[in-house]
Amino acid sequence: MSKLDAFLAGERLDDVVFYLNDAYLDDDSRLRNVGTETDGGVRLILDGETGRSAFEAGTGMGAMEFAKTAMGAEGEIARSLDGGECPFADDAGGDPDGHAVSFVFAFAEAQNEEVGGLYAEGDVVHAYARCACGESYSHKWIVGDRDD
Repeated sequence: MSKLDAFLAGERLDDVVFYLNDAYLDDDSRLRNVGTETDGGVRLILDGETGRSAFEAGTGMGAMEFAKTAMGAEGEIARSLDGGECPFADDAGGDPDGHAVSFVFAFAEAQNEEVGGLYAEGDVVHAYARCACGESYSHKWIVGDRDD
């Protein structure tokens, strides 16, 4: 099982996933040496503290501060955590290239019946994306509920 599959299965609750699109990432970035190359960028799966530090180094912003700004809009983030559908795409005249994901930050939270809602139903993946258009959005789901 890959690190990504283990994360998505709720088996790496202490880790975070950080994805950077090639357009957002320098060719000689050291993040390329520690991450996994995807079709459009680099995905890293790291322990929480290291992942938050890598996110800040790669984007210039704190991971949790970014997450708070992205919570304001719900969008669709790919289960592979390296793409998504910007909820603002229709507002900009439909230029799909202008709505590529620049970066994604994700973590999983253990089931917590006391909190209720989704958290009572199982472990929850929280994913946050920044679009090339400059907008940010979020998506969360219960581990095992998505098969895309």
